[in-house]
Amino acid sequence: MSGKFLQTEIMPPGVALLDYDNDGDLDVFLVQSIGGSRLFRNDLNQGSLHFTDVTAESRITASLTGGYGMGAAVADVDNDGCVDLYLTYYGRNQLWRNNCDGTFTDISKRAGVDDEGWSVSASFFDYDNDGWPDLYVGHYLKYDASAGMPCLGLSGRPDYCLPSAYPVEPGRLYHNNRNGTFTDVTARAGITEFGPTLGVAAADFNNDGWIDVYVANDGRENQLWTNQRDGTFRNTALVSGSAMPADGRAEASMGVDAGDADNDGDDDLFMTELTGQGSNLYVNDGKGAFEDRSLPSGVGPASLGLTGFGAAWLDADNDGRLDLLTVNGAVVASEPTLLRQRKQLLRNLGGSAGPRFEDVGARAGAIFAFLEIGRGAAFGDIDNDGDTDVVVANNSGPARLLINNVGNRKHWVGLRVAVGARVEILRTGQPALWRRSRTDGSYASASDPRVLAGLGDLTLAPSVRVHWPDGRVETFADVPIDRYTTLKRGGGR
Repeated sequence: MSGKFLQTEIMPPGVALLDYDNDGDLDVFLVQSIGGSRLFRNDLNQGSLHFTDVTAESRITASLTGGYGMGAAVADVDNDGCVDLYLTYYGRNQLWRNNCDGTFTDISKRAGVDDEGWSVSASFFDYDNDGWPDLYVGHYLKYDASAGMPCLGLSGRPDYCLPSAYPVEPGRLYHNNRNGTFTDVTARAGITEFGPTLGVAAADFNNDGWIDVYVANDGRENQLWTNQRDGTFRNTALVSGSAMPADGRAEASMGVDAGDADNDGDDDLFMTELTGQGSNLYVNDGKGAFEDRSLPSGVGPASLGLTGFGAAWLDADNDGRLDLLTVNGAVVASEPTLLRQRKQLLRNLGGSAGPRFEDVGARAGAIFAFLEIGRGAAFGDIDNDGDTDVVVANNSGPARLLINNVGNRKHWVGLRVAVGARVEILRTGQPALWRRSRTDGSYASASDPRVLAGLGDLTLAPSVRVHWPDGRVETFADVPIDRYTTLKRGGGR
């Protein structure tokens, strides 16, 4: 922090998990480390958990000279089998093409996605079901860091300004031209309403087979862009009950994630908020209409004292119910020490009247008591042992790698499927588990695309029904447990 109270210095950084070298383990990209962003290769296949800084040999030159680094998104934009990396900035965004040989090439301008301004979170998703990942880039504020705008805090001292002090920037939707280049189709798609966007999560919220986009805005109503299946979208947030909490007051949404919290086959929404507001849980009725369950679920009261950023649904203990993990840190304070907050782990207790959650951070490990300025968080099985680990990106502090030592005590099934596919894991005598392959959500970060589902004490190999992005449905019988299995379209029945 510079002491000049620049808005751009309190929002980053994000983090990405990606298997850039296709060796079966997750590598880590840290946005805006000292001296520039960094790519770390996971050397797990050499026998132990160890990372090597391969930034120089990767030829990724994303650094502070390009602006303030904010976040990252990942996808195989040209369908060549190697995952590519998109970086968001206060400045000009970058798309780094993976050359499939350990190196990357900056194709931002040629690909048509080098938009300039202030963007934080982005999401790759296939909105037209043509097999090519499209891109939504959420933009934040129109802000001039060179000019500044001094504001005063509650104490009367200089402080960071509230986002309402600035106009907002419009987000952008890019269509993949089926060759790794993109066309800006924002206006054509009917996406004409914008807020100061910090979080983006894409999912099929109304279960019609087409991916929708949920946009979390800072201090303004959130948007649910429902796919009209003709290349256009309609904002249904207000009518669906997902624009703001039940009290009708827009809050400062930062991190966001979609997942099936109540195991009823649809994606529910979770988003983090400012200290004093409490995080929100919106439960989906299966048709894209939501009920605010923040209070009865315990999510809201448990998080009132925190300002949340990186967040995700994850089955931390592999009992078959999705839990919540958030990384936290305040944004308005005259001293950096006052921005530091603890992390939070909320365990899903289930319940016939809807999911209920308890804060189990006090027994989840000493790291949950550390006070840091948490921002980005990426979720995935770093050590390939069958449970979800977390990489946390802190502002003005070290990155953290949280290794899960609990989940692999239970059984699990791991699946490699096409990104965007939904899987239905059929359990004898119990409701099916619905999960999806995705990389977006959280805050300015990208996560493991593999599906990892906890099975508890179940020892029978389940059948898995895969709902492919193109609408085809296939069943794969007796999928092995406690290991990862690749399921390919056309290989089931």
